[in-house]
Amino acid sequence: MRRTGYFERTSVAGEEVAAFVPYPLPPRDPPLRIDDKLLEILRTAEHALARLELAGEMAPSIEWFIYAFVRKEAILSSQIEGTQATLEDLLTFEATRKNDARSEDVQEICNVLDAMNHALNNLRSPEGLPLSIRLLNDTHEKLLQGVRGAARLPGQIRRSQNWIGGTRPGNATFVPPPPHVLGDVLSDLERYIHEEDSLPRLIRVGLIHVQFETIHPYLDGNGRIGRLLIGLLLEHWGLLTQPLLYLSLFFKGHRQEYYRRLWAVRAEGDWEGWLRFFLEAVAVVAQEAIDTAKALFLLVNRDRNRLLADERVTVLALRLFELLPRHPVLTTSRTMELLSIARPTASKALSILESAAVLKETSGRQRDRTYAYGAYLDRLKVGTELW
Repeated sequence: MRRTGYFERTSVAGEEVAAFVPYPLPPRDPPLRIDDKLLEILRTAEHALARLELAGEMAPSIEWFIYAFVRKEAILSSQIEGTQATLEDLLTFEATRKNDARSEDVQEICNVLDAMNHALNNLRSPEGLPLSIRLLNDTHEKLLQGVRGAARLPGQIRRSQNWIGGTRPGNATFVPPPPHVLGDVLSDLERYIHEEDSLPRLIRVGLIHVQFETIHPYLDGNGRIGRLLIGLLLEHWGLLTQPLLYLSLFFKGHRQEYYRRLWAVRAEGDWEGWLRFFLEAVAVVAQEAIDTAKALFLLVNRDRNRLLADERVTVLALRLFELLPRHPVLTTSRTMELLSIARPTASKALSILESAAVLKETSGRQRDRTYAYGAYLDRLKVGTELW
């Protein structure tokens, strides 16, 4: 059995616990074993990523693709942590900027979007920070700004012991490394991200995700940052040129298996078992992303053709329709802003799309009404329902 770290006895809240300190990557003693089965799964995942990249390049509008997938990931990653908000809650908030009973949950999701954009903008800018612990700290600060966890050292490596599961340290499911070793283990992780390694890059992504989750360097938000790190690594190593693959849907649907595989790495050194699970997730989610993109584009094309054949349609209604994939929930005020038109003209454009069964009024109000591109949302929100 491979050992992936060692336990250090430490005292937390008056209880002595065994905190796990991981060895640096890559796995050693013995080295990672990439057998024929693992190699086959790797090739399948790599080919799926290549097809997803091609789908993004061939899409009529890559912005549609990114808009949809980034928001879906923000929802799912937040739901894994207990946030009780849906995709429609987020899109309605973006359209109306009105708070409701779930305003704090929606703000947490908006923070995930801000954190994603901050990290990606840095990676793409010559003046930006490289993929580093410093960048993750800055991203973490944006993640927790003004929401639950805002008092738990946003942007800072923890200075106290944390634990996962259980009601207290003594019955915790897992105790991450003690604070005094975090500088060393995080330096080792950052060094591994930037050093040369003969292992396939996609396998390295899987290794780094587990290592980060095992280190658990923050008092809150580790899961969301760890899942975001996967996407950052894919772009950092050129496996994808756009943020098109997010694994939270798979991890949400296979939550117990995900946690079991993480634990098996720490307890049994089973990196190979984790990698089979991770690579399957990449292959499945990439194919689902391709299928979703195709379905969305077919839907938009169908509705566009139907509108073009409608004698009531106007140029402004068509212009509004073309904005729907990035603004699938609208109000009259938002339509006025997007098209720079007066209220009566905006109301008429919305009315035409509603009459054509493209938009549906969803608020039930006589004033400040909200409209949704229902067919588009129904396809996009699969998997984001609250359990």
